[in-house]
Amino acid sequence: MVILSKLADYGVIIASHLAADRERQMTAGTLAAETRLQRATVAKILKALAQGGIGAGARGAAGGYRLARAAKDISIAEVVAAIDGVIGLTQCSVHSPSCERTDFCPTRPHWRRINDVVGTALAAVSLAEMVAVPRSFIAEPTVSTSDAIAP
Repeated sequence: MVILSKLADYGVIIASHLAADRERQMTAGTLAAETRLQRATVAKILKALAQGGIGAGARGAAGGYRLARAAKDISIAEVVAAIDGVIGLTQCSVHSPSCERTDFCPTRPHWRRINDVVGTALAAVSLAEMVAVPRSFIAEPTVSTSDAIAP
């Protein structure tokens, strides 16, 4: 199973939460309460997001965190990379040559291609898309038989 780290997953949750109301600055405590994540974890992720150019922090009484750019301009790949570093499904797809089999491994070029496809897919989805309500979750209005107009 290919799976993001918990911190990267939480990073997407926090960045998406910030994207939902770009004008609102939120403290780590507020974000922790609203996302139901541990405050220490949120603080760690906010620091990584700020270092990665995803988030921006302001000090002071009215301080807090917000996105550094518009949500439409921040990809999920950027958020994951800010938390975990370069996206890689296998060690050899991002860190070469870290394996003694690098010179003769028949699967290495294929893993690199798969890694590129996954990276491209994550780069194609923005934070704005993550906070948009999918049409499948929008309830279609229903007409009850008692409300229907007879012909």
